[in-house]
Amino acid sequence: MKRWLVVAAVLGVVATAAVALVALGRGPEVTTASPDALAEFEERLATARQTMPAWRRPETEAEWAACAAGIDEALLRARRLREEAPDLGGFEGLIWNVENLLDPLDPFEAAVERFRSLRVVVR
Repeated sequence: MKRWLVVAAVLGVVATAAVALVALGRGPEVTTASPDALAEFEERLATARQTMPAWRRPETEAEWAACAAGIDEALLRARRLREEAPDLGGFEGLIWNVENLLDPLDPFEAAVERFRSLRVVVR
């Protein structure tokens, strides 16, 4: 299996955890995103970060660096959201915060395209 696919798969799971932030944050008794869902999001990002060295290659260094920085930024934003626990202002605010958590992960799209263009197999 291509090791960068492991990172992509983990990020798919991260996205699923982000969806849980929305789903668990909708009830009237919940004023912010579920702390459990946010913790899961952070744990899965940390797992994705740990798998990053498996696909670091000279020909994809720029994409790798952007992805690593994206994970770090997403982790920072998640920590801030958890620690500051702001009033999200309802469902729209929750959606905005989830988008804000996921935005730093956009470089993974470019990384996938770069790997496709190179047809690189990382073992």
